[in-house]
Amino acid sequence: MTVQAYILIQTDVGKAADVAREVGAISGVTLAEDVTGPYDVIVRAEAGTMDELGRLVVSKVQNLEGITRTLTCPVVHI
Repeated sequence: MTVQAYILIQTDVGKAADVAREVGAISGVTLAEDVTGPYDVIVRAEAGTMDELGRLVVSKVQNLEGITRTLTCPVVHI
């Protein structure tokens, strides 16, 4: 079973489309869309374990230029 999460991203002004495009190309990201509201990009990602998901966010997503803040929301199955 894979671990899935939504990653809410805030970007520098005018960078949402670029960030969405770059994040969408990362392995493990299944969807990346630029949106309006308090966050600029919403991403759906998946990984084999929570640790792998954390590494994806910290080492790949957060390192992209133009990202100022992320909030990771793991999907739970109740």
